[in-house]
Formats: sequence, structure tokens, C-alpha cells
Amino acid sequence: MTDILQRSIPYDPLSPRPLPGIQPLEMSDWLIRDDAFGAQMARRDALLRDHRDAVLATDETAREAAEELLDLVMSHTYPDSGNTVRRPDGGEVRLDRADPMGTLGRLVQEDFCILQKRGDEHVLTAAVLCFPASWTLSEKFMRPLIGIHDPVDSYDANIAARVQRLFDGVQAGRPLWRFNALWYADAELFQPRRASDVRDVPDAPKADFMRSERQSVLRLPNTGAVVFSIHTYVLARADLVQV
Repeated sequence: MTDILQRSIPYDPLSPRPLPGIQPLEMSDWLIRDDAFGAQMARRDALLRDHRDAVLATDETAREAAEELLDLVMSHTYPDSGNTVRRPDGGEVRLDRADPMGTLGRLVQEDFCILQKRGDEHVLTAAVLCFPASWTLSEKFMRPLIGIHDPVDSYDANIAARVQRLFDGVQAGRPLWRFNALWYADAELFQPRRASDVRDVPDAPKADFMRSERQSVLRLPNTGAVVFSIHTYVLARADLVQV
């Protein structure tokens, strides 16, 4: 399979930021279409067709929020479309409101996780996750924030409390964003890994690819659900000098 890569990235993924590293984001900058759009969308189409159970999950309690998210994404990216969207790469997507998360997965490059407040924590109740960075949707679905981040060493009780406050406090129309930076030996976008599996992390000087997720947190105004979106960049080491 041909590597799917961006040639540039609109921020410096190597600039250190302490967790959670949150910054304000304009709604107009919430979703991104970059130079890897066509290739990433083809990969998403294939994953949703051939590995749907691995990349998509929706609890019935999240259906209204998923429909609201679909409407919001459509208003930002394809505002004049009817029941069928023609993407810039030529792909056609029929809007299936009975399958909002599956439809979302074929419209934009971002993955989406919907989290809803259950008791004191937000729980992952729906997701389309075509490009997991060493985690598995099936293990995180219907789990709260602290459970989702169990394998992350730096995600201690203090960080967990700060992230929960962030999810409680994010306001509709005022999204927030952060980024990470991960070194990988290969450029594959679909990188599921169970929590019990040990990830072989390459030494940064020896790794060929930098993977960076531009993550945003957004509150849906009607349902009040929180959307965690992920735009994945993968760059060859040689292209990082352009940052």
C-alpha cells in the first residue's frame, strides 16, 4: 500500500507543551482539508466498508447527538449539498441519517468521538475512528475519560481532573484544541493496538515518520454532548524541516 502522507503541517509538532496543552480555536478552523484529503478519504471509505465493526460504534443514547454532529459538519463543509455529497476528490456520499457516524466518517478527514456526561464523568458513547494511534475503539467504547486514558503514563489523577473540568466547561461555539507528536516506524494510518499489547516505540532519531494528531474539543449546542475530533497528520522525517 502506498504511504499516505502530508507534505507540511500548520503547527510545530515538536514544540513541547505540558498536558493538556489546550488552546482556543475559531469555529471556522475546526475542520481541515489538506493535501492528503483524497488519499485519506479513500482509506476511510475502505475501512468503513471492510472493517466497519473495528472503526465505528454508536450507543442508542448517542443517536441524537450524532445526528446533531452530522448537521454541524455538513453546515461547515458542504452547506449547499442535498441528500448526496460530492467530495472534492470526486467521491459521492449519500447522507444516511440512520447511520450518522458512518456518514460522517466518509465526509471529512477527521475522526469523531462523542462523549456524554454520565454521573461525574464523560463517557464515550459514539465514535468513528478510522485512524487510531495505538488504541482500540472496542476497548474504550462506553468507558469514562479516566478509563479511556488508563495506559497513558502521564495521565495521572491531576491531569484527569483537569481534563474533566475542561469537558465540563467547554462552551458551544468556542472549541479548544491541542496536538501531540508520535514517532512511528511506518506510515499506516490504521494503527489499532490493545492495551495489553506492548507498542514497540522507535527511537526518535531512527523513526521514519512523525504522526501528529490535531485534537479539538467542541460542545454541541442542542444536546450538550462533547465532541472530540482528531485530524491526523503523518509526515516523513525529511518534511519536518519545513515546519
